[in-house]
Amino acid sequence: MIRGKGAWRTRFGFYVVAIGSACGLGNLWRFPYVLGENGGGAFVLLYVLIAFVLGAPLLIGELILGKSTRQAVIPATKELERKSSLPLRWAGRLAVLMSVVVLSYYSVIAGWVIHFIVQFALGLFSTKESIADGLSVLMGSGGLQWALTSVHLLIVLIVVGKGVQEGLERWISSIMPLFAILVCVLVYRSLSLPSTPDVLRFLFYPDFSKLTLQSLIHAVGHVLFTLSVGFGTMVTFGSYMREEDHAPTAGFRVAVVDTVVSLGVGLLVFPIAFQASNTPLTDPGLLFEVLPKFLLEIPGGVIFGLVFFVSLYLAALNASIGLFEA
Repeated sequence: MIRGKGAWRTRFGFYVVAIGSACGLGNLWRFPYVLGENGGGAFVLLYVLIAFVLGAPLLIGELILGKSTRQAVIPATKELERKSSLPLRWAGRLAVLMSVVVLSYYSVIAGWVIHFIVQFALGLFSTKESIADGLSVLMGSGGLQWALTSVHLLIVLIVVGKGVQEGLERWISSIMPLFAILVCVLVYRSLSLPSTPDVLRFLFYPDFSKLTLQSLIHAVGHVLFTLSVGFGTMVTFGSYMREEDHAPTAGFRVAVVDTVVSLGVGLLVFPIAFQASNTPLTDPGLLFEVLPKFLLEIPGGVIFGLVFFVSLYLAALNASIGLFEA
């Protein structure tokens, strides 16, 4: 292992970390409002098509590149350039630049999650009104967002410093299964709302008249974003793969799970958003606006919300670590 920081301890560890990187805030925060902007069902079909025609092959290619070179994205693309005589060195540098750009604003959203963790924790002992107003408090305080972003980046730095096994694989592997269970339970509760028939019609009845060229751009952009393709993240993860791991199979499975999670999140968020008719489906704050209010209305919602946002943060932390590693 050239990189000197070890390999994945188990195949399950790789899957959990890779899926966690793909199935983070991109699915839970970004996908619902992008789907709302582009009209629902027709965009779902377009998204699934692009995920497997474009996203999965690129993801597999990045894993293979990392596994074959055992290096990070810049030296890996330099080596590929020497072997192919193609000008590929710029691609590695661009990937690192994109990682910096995406990490910079991704960390802000992760800071929002930290804020809601604190609000739900305080809600166990005091008033719950501040939870429902959490997003408006954030939007009104730039200083608070700077502080939360800094806390998140400090945590990322500490975890990355511990290496791939003790820092990344150990912590994420222990929490992601719990996160998956919580999402499934919340989807079940969300689908019990009276708005469910309208949501199913919106999500799975395609109206192709609502698709535009911008919809295609949004679909491609979200596939690349949510699969962590083009940032060097999967090249980095691939460099830690064991010799017996099959990169194409791993990449395809990650793409399948990521797509299923995206659709599942639509079933989680949209019934609540349809129920709260004053919340626009195109609002980037959709997840942080409707989910806390919904959690406050169900028995044990404060505890449920605390565990959910802690798990969500660890998913966001996973993706940030991948970007930071790259």
